[in-house]
Amino acid sequence: MARIARLLVGNTDHVPDLTYATGLFVPDDFAWFQTAQGKTHLVLGPLEIDRARRTASVDQCLDLSQEEKRLGPKKYSYPKLLASVLRRHGIRSAEIPSSFPIGLAQQLHQAGLRLRPIPGPFFPARLKKSPTEIRHITQAIRSAEAGLARALEILRATKIRKDKILSWAGSTLTSERLRTEMEIACLRHGALARDTIVSGGQQACDPHERGHGPLRAHQAIILDIFPRNPQTGYFGDITRTMVKGQAPEKLRHLRNTVIQGQQRVLRQTRSGANGEKIQNQLRDWFHGKGYPTEIKKGRWNGFFHGVGHGLGLEIHESPRFAIPSLPHGTILTVEPGLYVNGIGGVRIEDVVVVGRKAPRLLSKFPDPWEVR
Repeated sequence: MARIARLLVGNTDHVPDLTYATGLFVPDDFAWFQTAQGKTHLVLGPLEIDRARRTASVDQCLDLSQEEKRLGPKKYSYPKLLASVLRRHGIRSAEIPSSFPIGLAQQLHQAGLRLRPIPGPFFPARLKKSPTEIRHITQAIRSAEAGLARALEILRATKIRKDKILSWAGSTLTSERLRTEMEIACLRHGALARDTIVSGGQQACDPHERGHGPLRAHQAIILDIFPRNPQTGYFGDITRTMVKGQAPEKLRHLRNTVIQGQQRVLRQTRSGANGEKIQNQLRDWFHGKGYPTEIKKGRWNGFFHGVGHGLGLEIHESPRFAIPSLPHGTILTVEPGLYVNGIGGVRIEDVVVVGRKAPRLLSKFPDPWEVR
């Protein structure tokens, strides 16, 4: 039984906790609340109410228009209407997530409701993934791998011009063109990819640079794709770094170091392990291999992002890898990367389920390097 009532308001695009709590995808704002006795309720408009009554995983769905009629002919603002619904269900105070809209919170407070933001995950159970969630995430990963397979197919078919720019199907292969082909492949595989990273050469030294312009031979190209399955709401995520042609020796050494670093992390990853310590040790190990994390000539070099993050209804969700104790059954990305100005960037990302011994690897795509 819940010890205190709980409240969520928003749409499922911006508040994934609502999908977790209800199983719905709703583009417009609606409310979910749980009473102190543990009963769960939704408050939706007529556009969504019938579908919600058929499919939502809650105890009761309330029609917003009918709730308005209860209060008589006078028009009420949404906060006052919601506060009335909550009071009718015995709620005078409620827990809310720290991301709750501040304007709405102030108006509910003015309507007599006491709200208490809580830190950390609103639903701690989201940290540990159920077998169904693991299947959904694996399905999304397979879609991501379809996008990578398309990229590899295209890179194999490209020609290297005399100026080292790549040409495919008779015209220049750009980051934009390759990204579109990858995202189309994902869509055909049942998932929607957005903001896919296809970043080559010096651009790859900025980890979240999407990439633009012509792609060139003999340089690292980071391919990072993270589609969402619209049927389940769950994300996949995978990154590979490829070179069309032959990698210079310095770039080859950079890539080999990242591979060894990822394997080092995978060997250490298990339930209860100190992820923060593992991450710090990896940064020190990279330093020992000749890649210190530092600002050099005004730009970051080395390993300056985290080892990984939680994956599920959000592309970046709790927990981050760098926490004192990795939870059993959580799903994490393991994606070390090294970025050296003048050489390029290399990142390799796989997805694992944290277990008591070796983590279970969900991503299956190979790690191609020099594409001929």
